[in-house]
Amino acid sequence: MLLKRLIVCLDVRDGKTTKGVRFKGNVDIGDPVEMAADYYRRGVDELVFYDITASAEYRGIMIDVVERVARRIFIPFSVGGGIGSVKDMRAVLLAGAEKVSVNSQAVENPAIIEEGASLFGNQCIVLGMDAKKDRTMPSGYRVVINGGRKETGLDALEWARQAESLGAGEIVLNSIDADGTRDGYEITLTRMISEAVGVPVVASGGAGRPEHLAEVLTEGKADAALIASMVHYGDYSPEEIKNYLSSRNVAVRRDPLPKQTE
Repeated sequence: MLLKRLIVCLDVRDGKTTKGVRFKGNVDIGDPVEMAADYYRRGVDELVFYDITASAEYRGIMIDVVERVARRIFIPFSVGGGIGSVKDMRAVLLAGAEKVSVNSQAVENPAIIEEGASLFGNQCIVLGMDAKKDRTMPSGYRVVINGGRKETGLDALEWARQAESLGAGEIVLNSIDADGTRDGYEITLTRMISEAVGVPVVASGGAGRPEHLAEVLTEGKADAALIASMVHYGDYSPEEIKNYLSSRNVAVRRDPLPKQTE
């Protein structure tokens, strides 16, 4: 049985971890390097680092922060934001990340998925997708880019299938409608995409209680759940969340907590 993964997301702006609601009203909440090291010690399965303004500001990702995080953790580490070429991908991987996430850049240049998968392997290439409800789209969901600032003409289901065919090895699916609300994941969207593709789908946006993770990992058929606010603000610990999931018969990794890093 494949274990379900618990992934913590660090949205980074101007070198600080930040959090907002539906991509708005962001406030800084801490240092991403120290937060990454702390979450590693507390037993999360993976970390995701997003430079949330890199694409909108048309600049590269903050490689120095990536390097500093990578030196402190020893779990899979995915990085996204401002990755517009295979050169950028190579730089992020050399800085210590195991995966690169492409979102806005992939919409504007889908070939980057195919090029990255060819050079570095499908397992390295993650499609980050931000989607919101839109009844005019065939699936009922529209893809949005540039940190929620720009609507596209892409249907979410169609884009997920296309990205998989191009070589994406994983999809991180974020619901803009649920993002930061802490009212629960968008189950309909997550289940639809999970059933349509053959690669792992990570549910993102809306986690507020452990029950929400259990729901999206079972009813939503997600392979992993990405969380932020519920742990950033100290409401729950990764261990508490995993204990709850285990009590609901959701298979998760229960290894001893790792040693502290320097």
